[in-house]
Amino acid sequence: MGASFLSTLPSLVAIRCHKMDTDVPGENVLRRREVLKCFGAAVGMELLASSGSFVEMASAADLIQRRQRSEFQSSIRQTLFAAIKGKPELVPYILTLALNDAITYDKATKSGGPNGSIRFSSEISRPENKGLSAALNLIEEAKEEIDSYSKGGPISFADLIPYAGQSAVKATFLASAIRKCGGNEQKGSLLYSAYGSSGQWGLFDRQFGRTDSQEPDPEGRVPQWEKATVQEMKDKFSSIGFGPRQLAVMSAFLGPDQAATEALLATDPDVTPWVQKYQRSRETVSQTDYEVDLITTLTKLSSMGQQINYEAYTYPVRKIELSKLKL
Repeated sequence: MGASFLSTLPSLVAIRCHKMDTDVPGENVLRRREVLKCFGAAVGMELLASSGSFVEMASAADLIQRRQRSEFQSSIRQTLFAAIKGKPELVPYILTLALNDAITYDKATKSGGPNGSIRFSSEISRPENKGLSAALNLIEEAKEEIDSYSKGGPISFADLIPYAGQSAVKATFLASAIRKCGGNEQKGSLLYSAYGSSGQWGLFDRQFGRTDSQEPDPEGRVPQWEKATVQEMKDKFSSIGFGPRQLAVMSAFLGPDQAATEALLATDPDVTPWVQKYQRSRETVSQTDYEVDLITTLTKLSSMGQQINYEAYTYPVRKIELSKLKL
């Protein structure tokens, strides 16, 4: 065991607490303030030296929580993947549902955003959300299954809806890879695993621990995408800090027919270059530009106005009493 910092106090006093000249000629004494400073510093150093075990305990607890959240997220993805695979026709509607829940964010009041409020009947029944009920039903059914195995409490809609959006995006990426392999699912899966952008989802996955809104978001914040002009779309995206680039890359979220949406967006000179860029990217093997920009945009959109609880869905670890173990 190393020497205590308190044991070094005399030498510290000798070094730092030197004799100070006073106003009395010929008399040198230690000032009381200097002695107290040295003593306080020594005590502080002693506490720092003894805090190592607490730091180690905190680090271990943090690692356990990270593992718990990671395992829970993996299970969520498996549940959503199975649900979407069973109803692939709902993919575009899941994308729009995720967009419409998040794009209610208002920068001025810092309200709205991806808070799960679209689950309320008064919000899902609004004109801009027409046709999205089946997608919401799929998410509600997935939530029942997820809650049944969650060890850290029920998952919030504010978390589950963005995760459903992520799973739907991944489904489009995988479908694209399968098409490039002539419809061969096995080869398509290998292509996506080899060249896909799975490694770009790290920040998205860390934004996990959103809280559900307890009331619908205000009306009038979401356009009816199928009726909106490109300028109206640009204005809405601009209101949350996005530009033509983000509008173009989110084309699959703006309606069930991505090609038709992009044809409309391409009529605007500000958006046209980005539409063309992402169309070219989707023709490549890896479609890197398209996938990376889409993931980045969805990550930003899914965290707007949200306070993340990074301890959400964690749970106490059961302690093992070694004395009761039978060898």
